[in-house]
This record gives sequence, structure tokens and C-alpha cells, in this order.
Amino acid sequence: MEKEYYLKKAIELGADNAVVFKVEDIVFDPRTILKCMFGCQDWGKGCTCPSRPNNLKLDEYKKIFERYSWGIIIHSRDKKKSQNISYEIEREAFLNGHYFAFSLSDCALCKECAGFKGASCINPRKSRPAFHSVGIDVFATVRKFNLPIYVLNDPSDEQNWYSAVFIE
Repeated sequence: MEKEYYLKKAIELGADNAVVFKVEDIVFDPRTILKCMFGCQDWGKGCTCPSRPNNLKLDEYKKIFERYSWGIIIHSRDKKKSQNISYEIEREAFLNGHYFAFSLSDCALCKECAGFKGASCINPRKSRPAFHSVGIDVFATVRKFNLPIYVLNDPSDEQNWYSAVFIE
């Protein structure tokens, strides 16, 4: 019943799709960091980037997220909407007694990340790391739920954004 509540909430907030996952459904793969290091222009700059000082190692993230039992994956074609939905669900789950609820979402809070100017994050309460930056294979994970994801071949291709809320 509670899981259905969060699914319904995600859709009401504007998600294109939302699914419940068991932590066993999450595919961890340390190769994700290679795509961050050698393919992302934000590497070494963004405030939620895995290159930031004092960041956890991928195996440490895996140990943390494996302590959860379930959560919600949110799909949107809008990056900022995906992040806002996951944060709102995290917040509501927290207020409902799930005090370890935590969302992952590619950050889209600011027009330009303060980290690009060498400054600290101006939204530390809401900023969250991306799925892939903590060692989660987003492609393999969301394909388990038949959600749309594919490699973009052209800048005009429609982007699918995914966030998740780990609840308990």
C-alpha cells in the first residue's frame, strides 16, 4: 500500500513513469566511473560530481545502498523535473518515518553549477549525486523494468532522465 502511494505521488508530480524496485534490482558496476572521468565535461567541476574532494569510493556507495530494501525509480524526459520529483518523494518518505530515505538524481538545480566557478554548492540540502556517479548502471537497471533508455545518436534525440529514491 505504501509503495503504491509513492508511485502515485511521482505520477501526480509529473513523472512519465515510476516503478518500485527491490535493491536486488539495482545493477552496480564500477565501470560507470570511467564514463564520468572520460566523457563528462563536468568532471572535476560539478558540486555533485564523483571527482569532488572527500567523495566516497564506489564500493562504499554500494555498501550503503545495499542496506536499503526498496525504493522508487522515476522516469522523466525533463532533467529538472526528475530531480524535483525524487527530492519531494525523499522528503515525504522522511516525514513519514523513513529517516534514511535518499534520492539520487543528476543535478539540475542551478542554471550553472557553482562548482564550475570553484565555489561550494548553493543548494546543498537538495543537491544529490546521479545514479551513475555512485556506481549504478542506469541502462541495465531501468531496462529490467522495460523503461525507455538508449544511447543518443544525435543532439536532437529525446533524452530520458532517471532518478531514484532509496527508501528502506
